[in-house]
Amino acid sequence: MRLQARVIGPQEEALYDHFVAHSPKGHILQSYAWGEVKAFTGWRPIRLLVYEGDRPVAAVSLLKRSLPGLRKSIFYSPRGPVLDFEREDVWRYLLSEVAALAGQEGVILWKIDPDIPVENEKVKELLLASGFRLAVAGSGFEGVQPRHVFRLDITPPAEEILASFHPKTRYNLRLAQKRGVTIKSDCAPEDLRVFYDLLTETARRDRFLIRSYSYFETIWRELVARDYAKLFLAYYQGEPIAGTLAFIFGDKAWYLYGASSNRHRNVMPNYLLQWTMILWAKERGCRIYDFRGVPGKEVGEDHPLYGLYRFKKGFNGIFTEFIGEYDYVYSPFYYWLWQAAQPVYSRGISRLLWWRKKAEARGEVGE
Repeated sequence: MRLQARVIGPQEEALYDHFVAHSPKGHILQSYAWGEVKAFTGWRPIRLLVYEGDRPVAAVSLLKRSLPGLRKSIFYSPRGPVLDFEREDVWRYLLSEVAALAGQEGVILWKIDPDIPVENEKVKELLLASGFRLAVAGSGFEGVQPRHVFRLDITPPAEEILASFHPKTRYNLRLAQKRGVTIKSDCAPEDLRVFYDLLTETARRDRFLIRSYSYFETIWRELVARDYAKLFLAYYQGEPIAGTLAFIFGDKAWYLYGASSNRHRNVMPNYLLQWTMILWAKERGCRIYDFRGVPGKEVGEDHPLYGLYRFKKGFNGIFTEFIGEYDYVYSPFYYWLWQAAQPVYSRGISRLLWWRKKAEARGEVGE
């Protein structure tokens, strides 16, 4: 059956999201709503659907951004594109359609980092054979998205999931319950300010940058309002002491943002927050709960992010490494120019970006 593609608008949002959400490798960062969030930060989302007859077989959200000083742009597809990579005919058709859009939009490269595990040699070979090049070879937080995550299978009964946690994790979870920590999960828009105040306190303590309050208002408007995200707040003795923002899409949930007060950290609210979000995702029919980034598979106590690693590992998720970022270059000269200029452009903000990456790893900020 003949393949066809078209750029879609708001009228086909439901069709686009249904396909992405129900694809095995679908991801919230490829949702229509996430493109709307990123539009707030200067990206222009372009969504492309490929059809076989009247059935969607591939989708991609292309985030377009202008490059400073070059009068050129890039495409970036976070955790995309979404398709069955076994269908090489669909893959090559999608490449040709994106290339046509790149020509129209003055785009010099298309960056992708699909939700594909590093063990999948066939997809890596396909990308290289199709003209992509590995853009980031590092193993930690060098890329835009974290290369390593912990993912928990939440299909077993809740008691089995709980029993699989590290004993110390179970102890801290029960300690929070015993001390009287409660979780508010029916948060309203006014609770967003409570969360943001906690996030600001966290940022000051751990020295990292956070986005503006209006950015989180955008997340509420575009994701929470669509039922793609939910805010959770932990209270102790009537005082908010921690909060998290979880995303959900299809049969997957992600822990993306978190914050905690300097007060009452000894009552372990973060453990109870995680367990509450896991149960929420399970009740919503999810099969995977993603804790997001960790620095690597084995991290020693001398690593600056060892505490983060130990905390997330305690929930017994499966360590997952993705294939990483790949670039398809449409203009070798401008790509070379950008690669040469990027270190100079980035020098003034590199340290700030490092702090952002550390914060994103803790779930305190994310892209």
